[in-house]
Amino acid sequence: MSTEPGPPAKPPRSALTVRDMIGALVVLGLVVLAAGGLSRSCTFAPTGPTVDASRLPAVDVPAEVGRLVPDSTFPLRVPAVPPQWRANAVDRTSLPDGGRAVRIGYLTAEGRYLRLQQGDAGEESMLRAEAGDATQGTGVVDVEGLQWVSYTGERGEPIWITDVDGVRMLVTGSGSEADFRTLAAAAVRGEVLTR
Repeated sequence: MSTEPGPPAKPPRSALTVRDMIGALVVLGLVVLAAGGLSRSCTFAPTGPTVDASRLPAVDVPAEVGRLVPDSTFPLRVPAVPPQWRANAVDRTSLPDGGRAVRIGYLTAEGRYLRLQQGDAGEESMLRAEAGDATQGTGVVDVEGLQWVSYTGERGEPIWITDVDGVRMLVTGSGSEADFRTLAAAAVRGEVLTR
C-alpha cells in the first residue's frame, strides 16, 4: 500500500468564504489584464472612445471613384480634402426610393467621421435613405456662396444637402461644423470625372 497523500480534495461550496470569492476575482482580473496587454486590443480611455486612424483601412479615392464612373449616370467628383484626412470607404448603393448614390467616408485628423454622398435621387429620397423619416430641417448653411439645406437626423447628426450641376450632394457624420464646411467646399471644388 502506498502512503503518499492523493491530490487535495475540493472543499464543499458551503465551506467557501467571501475571501475565496475575492481571491478568485483577483486572479480572473489579472488574467484579463494580461490577455488584453498582450494583444494590445484594450486601452483605458476615461474621456471616451478614440479612433486610431493608422489601424483603419485607407482607400485611394481617385482610383475607386474612377472605377465607378463607367456605370454612373451622373458625373462624380473627387473631393480635394485636407492631406491629413484619411478616406476609409468608397461604395455605390441603390436608394430605396429609386436612384443611386456614391458614398465616400473620411476620418478627420481628430478622428471624427464624415461621409459625402453624390447621387441622382431627389432630396427627400437621399435624406430618407440616410436618416429614415425622423429628420428635422434646421435651416440653410452658406458655404462659399452655395446654399446647403441643413437637417438633423435621428441620431442627432447634422445632414447637409445641396445640388451641384444637377448632382445631389449630402454631407453627414460626427464632425464639427468646420469639418462639414471643409468637406462641402472640397466636394464642390473637387475634380469632376465623367464617362
